[in-house]
Amino acid sequence: MKRWSVLLFVMSSILCGIACAGLATAATLELGIPLPLTGNQAKFGEMEMRAYQIAMEEINAKGGIKGKTVVLNFEDGQGKPEISRAIAEKLIDVKKQPILVGDYSSSCSKAIAAVANERKVPYLVVTGADDAITQQNYNYVFRLNPSNAYYAAGMGSFLTQVVKPTTIAILYESSDFGTSGADEMEKYGAKIGMKVVLKEKYEKGVVDFKPILTKVKALHPDVIYMVSYVMDASLLMKQIKELRIDAKLFAGGAAGFALPEFIDNAKDAAEYVVTATLWSPQVHYPGAKELAEKYKAKFGEYPSYHAAEAYSALYIIKDAIERAKSMTPDDLQVAMKATKMMTAFGPIQFQDKEGYQNQNFMDTLVLQVINGKHETIWPESTASAKYLYPIPKWRDRK
Repeated sequence: MKRWSVLLFVMSSILCGIACAGLATAATLELGIPLPLTGNQAKFGEMEMRAYQIAMEEINAKGGIKGKTVVLNFEDGQGKPEISRAIAEKLIDVKKQPILVGDYSSSCSKAIAAVANERKVPYLVVTGADDAITQQNYNYVFRLNPSNAYYAAGMGSFLTQVVKPTTIAILYESSDFGTSGADEMEKYGAKIGMKVVLKEKYEKGVVDFKPILTKVKALHPDVIYMVSYVMDASLLMKQIKELRIDAKLFAGGAAGFALPEFIDNAKDAAEYVVTATLWSPQVHYPGAKELAEKYKAKFGEYPSYHAAEAYSALYIIKDAIERAKSMTPDDLQVAMKATKMMTAFGPIQFQDKEGYQNQNFMDTLVLQVINGKHETIWPESTASAKYLYPIPKWRDRK
């Protein structure tokens, strides 16, 4: 009789454990997110991971998503499209995740987008900017960040109204992002009568830009426009200073030029450099300032637009899940398509226009390094500081 009692106790304990495990599973919502956590894009991956975690903590503190505690599992895509694709396939086919979000680069986002649309699982692109991502008639792919064609909209306005250049040299990394960003600036230059005197790409990992920069110096362009990640952006400006190459303006096409690390690495060579950006801690979107201050308090630096995108992405996923009729991919796709909300990154609405599908359109900004700090200078209605132009020649700087 005693043995039966022990057996019943053990069986009930096992059943309780199973039931409790089931309740734990039912009480959580797990999302796998691919990001470059190692490799030369790891800084962006780290920044986005931190922002996702801040959003997750906030959401969970307010009851989670439909009462479920959000659990984020970050997977290292290493900045390699084939690995990101494999992660997406695992999340869909093995983990049965009904909605995807994440990754950083255009090439990795394109790889995930192809898988997601093929499997009919909605995918929210967060930072991949290559225009082609939302030009494929993909019904299940949504993008919250503007495409490359719109990155330079604010910059273009600043150039035409303030700088009024006649010539430009374009230097860019031979990635999807770099190539499409350079192409868009070339098109814009043709539109406003700005002659492209040099358009030259380089391979990532270059440590000596002097052969390219010597060509630039001989051409005396009004503007030197660069589409680069942070280490290249820093090295380009340091070597421009070393060679004493003067121009009316040194400009970046977002990415590395918009990061605090650009200023840290380039030092005084970063001063007066302007860059396109999608967001700034100084914008007036609800929650933007709070995000910036919370990120600074936790990590010792202000976030760039990449963090604001990732932070807002989780809130977009939350909004879609809570509006969806069910957690099936098809119902989530319908909910994503109907998204219309304000986030810390800005207004979000996925539209089909100008050759894009499920694309969010919004204004872009211009930053300038002033006294060793990024300031928002354009449009003037959103400026935190007055732009400094014309910029002094190297010989006249202290």
